[in-house]
Amino acid sequence: MAAQDFNFLLATDSYKVTHYKQYPPNISKIYSYFECRRKEGSPFSEVVFFGLQYLLKKYLAGPVITEEKIQEAKVFYQLHFKQAVFYEDGWREVLEKHDGRLPIRIKAVPEGKIVPRGNVLFTVENTDPSFYWITNYIETMLVQMWYPITVATVSRGFKKILAKHLKATSGSVEGLDLKLHDFGYRGVSSQESAALGGAAHLVNFCSTDTVAGLRMTQRYYGCPMAGFSIPAAEHSTIISWGRSREKEAFERVLDQFSTGPVSVVSDSYDIFNACKHIWGDKLKERVMERSQNSCLVIRPDSGDPAETLLEVMKILEECFGCSVNSLGFKVLPPYLRIIQGDGIDLTSVGEILTKLSDEGWSAENVFFGCGSALLQKLNRDTLSCAFKCSYVETNGRGMDVYKQPVTDPSKGSKRGRLSLRRNSDGSLETIEGGAGKPEEDLLVTVFENGSLVKEYSLEEIRKNARLTEEEANATEHNHREALHKHQEVLKNHINGIH
Repeated sequence: MAAQDFNFLLATDSYKVTHYKQYPPNISKIYSYFECRRKEGSPFSEVVFFGLQYLLKKYLAGPVITEEKIQEAKVFYQLHFKQAVFYEDGWREVLEKHDGRLPIRIKAVPEGKIVPRGNVLFTVENTDPSFYWITNYIETMLVQMWYPITVATVSRGFKKILAKHLKATSGSVEGLDLKLHDFGYRGVSSQESAALGGAAHLVNFCSTDTVAGLRMTQRYYGCPMAGFSIPAAEHSTIISWGRSREKEAFERVLDQFSTGPVSVVSDSYDIFNACKHIWGDKLKERVMERSQNSCLVIRPDSGDPAETLLEVMKILEECFGCSVNSLGFKVLPPYLRIIQGDGIDLTSVGEILTKLSDEGWSAENVFFGCGSALLQKLNRDTLSCAFKCSYVETNGRGMDVYKQPVTDPSKGSKRGRLSLRRNSDGSLETIEGGAGKPEEDLLVTVFENGSLVKEYSLEEIRKNARLTEEEANATEHNHREALHKHQEVLKNHINGIH
């Protein structure tokens, strides 16, 4: 649905329809901002800014006000409020004076930018004094930015954990962008949630089954193909053969996808039996015939993730052997890998990787899939997202405004016109009260008077969001010590096997 086919007038909280009657007389400017407030104890100290370009392109760009939409809204709100509160004359003036385009300016940090919480992410203001009441009319829609920002931030949290363990157990982060696969399409609330969340994950990774996210990055972020998948079995394709023919089910998958990687869910009955007696015995030669570029990816899908993975890897080591990498960690043969997609979240993935490394296994062996914890188990409070008015002009005079609830100081808001700058120590800070220097401001005008004036490609966004060298390295001394303590004993153990 394009902006022209969407009735923007009906895309707001009901009470906002009445707010034009409530502002002070002679007001001419409303200026508001969006931030993710700081919160003590949160696992997220910074956020990934993403998704505004989609929202602007789809819903706000172009002539979004028409006479038909005004009439539709008039009838709707009359029925809804049981009185005439809809600002018909005001919206008709937008239509006549601005050709139905919104006289609004939005300045925002570049998409993909990593910003510490508590800083301004975008600002909104009217460009025509007659339409001050539009600034906060669009708050409802703009605050829905919480969702792609939160998914992109959670996804990047996974990336930091995976990078540290991969670097600590293999010496590099090669293949990192394929380590977390988006399994979340079916677990979200709508097609649009899948698209927004799926695209947000693709800021950090290139591995997904969420087609809606790929389509969004094609249409709104100029990326022909942002993510990749491989042929994979589900339980229905395995159990439809019957319990006694699990081997034939597995063999069918190997036959149909003889080249390229393929994933086979193997816990329909007994994951340990499947690994030991089917993959590791009856089909062993078939598995060993495959190459690194056509590897078999075994998928457990039940039980305690860490315990199940460790037992599966032990069985596969007994059946297929393994090698030791330069840091002394065990690696299964290149034609064999595992994907864990059950019970994965930011806590469990770190715990699993720590247990694997404690047992001498490299993170190279494992991929992860994540669904609800990536795209659905989050809300606006996860990053404390808020939109507040901070500046107004009345009778030609500007005034900094704010809220400061005595019952909750954490909900205090910023004051005045805002800018975002990099200070002398390199960190980002918000300058309040209009005191910022324009040449230092990192906020960029992206939308003005109904037009998108700045666009970002997914390639640019991924560059903005990439991990720093420090983030990709394991820095905790004790963690690093634990990862390396097995080196000599593991070498001796492997040499003994061979």
